[in-house]
Amino acid sequence: MLTIAIAGKPNCGKSTFFTASTLAPVEIANYPFTTIDANTGVAYLRIPCACQELGIQCGHCTNGVRFIPVGMIDVAGLVPDAHEGKGLGNQFLDHLKDADAIIHIIDGSGGTDSEGNPVDAGSHDPHEDIGFIEYEMSMWVYGILERNWAKLQRSTQQRNFDILDAIAEALAGLKITYEHVRDAERNADIDLKTCSTDELIKFCSILVPLSKPMVVVANKADLASEDMRSQLKETGISFASAASELALRKAAEGKFITYLPGDPTFTIAPDLNLSDAQKRGLMAIQNMMDTFGGTGVQQAINGSVFDLLDMIVVYPVEDENKYCDGKGRVLPDAFLMKRGSTPHDLAYQVHSDIGDGFLYAVDAKTKMRIKETHELHTGDVIKIVSTK
Repeated sequence: MLTIAIAGKPNCGKSTFFTASTLAPVEIANYPFTTIDANTGVAYLRIPCACQELGIQCGHCTNGVRFIPVGMIDVAGLVPDAHEGKGLGNQFLDHLKDADAIIHIIDGSGGTDSEGNPVDAGSHDPHEDIGFIEYEMSMWVYGILERNWAKLQRSTQQRNFDILDAIAEALAGLKITYEHVRDAERNADIDLKTCSTDELIKFCSILVPLSKPMVVVANKADLASEDMRSQLKETGISFASAASELALRKAAEGKFITYLPGDPTFTIAPDLNLSDAQKRGLMAIQNMMDTFGGTGVQQAINGSVFDLLDMIVVYPVEDENKYCDGKGRVLPDAFLMKRGSTPHDLAYQVHSDIGDGFLYAVDAKTKMRIKETHELHTGDVIKIVSTK
């Protein structure tokens, strides 16, 4: 399962975003470092289910909307100079090692300072919070390498020593691969065998976004002034109101409204007697959704996987005519795969034995046999034929 980390300075709404995404119970409070240990849960990607295009009912979606689980981590708040031990220091950074992508939450209202302390809305410039997590992570990775750098450079004198492989091994616990290291060296235009300290820091600053891609989300956007939102919009970041999403999901859970995460609106249950305060609250949320096209939470989750990680969704089946598995379940599985994946890759994802015995694949939509090197696309329904 892919894992998304929710990161940012204290008190910017990370735990609210996490709870709204997962409905997992966590402490939410208006003071720094509410979260000490990382919280973990399951969030869901939203896509149109393939059953709609096929004109069938799968029983695994809601009104044609398929939700695919991904892991989510709510990380303790980070402050500038965390790599030097400030705030919770490396304890925060260590929580990010398992993340495939990061959603960096900033306080779009400007209502918290750089340390995460509450201040008057608009008195802190949210632009100052953009980019600092990548810097802290880069310096953290640099610190890991720097401790072993002299030994690594001495080893370059050995025949057949591959410094890229050695760095990848040293950082393997952070989900950093050989390919990440190779591409970062190439993009930094340096030679790691002979690089200087400044060049090594540059290498780390390129390696981190390659291996831990990040999207920045301005939370509390409904509390921001129009001028603040206009300035933030120029940076290309997205907006969200995690508090609004949490309120909607709780209301939907209680059957007060009809709402699916990612919907641009909601419907109040008929014959429901609401107080004036409840009506005002729901009206405020709807006004916010009209402004931003939704609460922004589901959009951020989807964006972190489909845009940052460039993933697609493929449906494996055993019967290409009924679109079902061996038990008759229609489209029972929806697999996340890297764009560019092939039917042979899908076979291995289903089971290693099936991959080893792969013969060919069938596109269930066209009933045509496809090559093992055929590039898959989102929404493909594929039958794997294997000797095992």
